[in-house]
Amino acid sequence: MGDADTTEPADDPSAGSPSSPPPPPPVRTWKWMGLFGAVGLVILLLDQVTKALALAHLTPGEPVNVVGSLLKFNLIRNPGAAFSLGTGYTPYISAVQIIVAIGVIYLSRRLGSAGWAVAFGLLFGGAVGNIIDRIFREPSAFHGHVVDFLQTPHWAIFNVADMAVTSAAILLVIQTLRGVKLDGTREQRK
Repeated sequence: MGDADTTEPADDPSAGSPSSPPPPPPVRTWKWMGLFGAVGLVILLLDQVTKALALAHLTPGEPVNVVGSLLKFNLIRNPGAAFSLGTGYTPYISAVQIIVAIGVIYLSRRLGSAGWAVAFGLLFGGAVGNIIDRIFREPSAFHGHVVDFLQTPHWAIFNVADMAVTSAAILLVIQTLRGVKLDGTREQRK
C-alpha cells in the first residue's frame, strides 16, 4: 500500500470540510446529574409524603373543598393510567413506567443543560412515585392502585407524581422548540 491509500482519521481537527469547523465537544458535568437527582428525589419525597397524608386524613367519596370549587381533596385509588384508562393493564403500565425510569437514568449521563436536568428529574421522580404505588400498594404487587387525591374542575383526579410527569413533558417540549439538545448544545438554525 502506498501513501495514496491513507485517509485522515475522523477525529483529526483537519478532517472533513475545511469550511466548517467541527462542533465543540459536549460539556459533561456532574452538576447536571446532581440537579437531575435532587429534583427527582424532591418530587419522589413530596409525592410519597402527600399520598401518606391523603391516606391518613381523607376518606374516599368525601371530597374536601380547599379553594372553593377550583381545588378539592378527593381520595381515590386508581388501578389504571391517566383518566383511569387501562384499568385492566396495571402490570403493563408498571412495566412501561419502570422502562421509562431506567431510560431516564441511562440518558442522564448525557445531560448538558439545566432545563433537561430539571425535566428528567421531574419525569423520574413522578414515574418512580407511581411505580412505588403499583408495586407496593393493595391489592397486590404490580397490581397496586395509585393514590390520587387532587381534583380540579373538568379534569381527572391526580397526585404530585402526575403533576411532575406533566410538567416534565411541557419542559421537554420547550427545550426541543428552543433547539436545546440533551447535551446542552443548540441546533444550528439555517
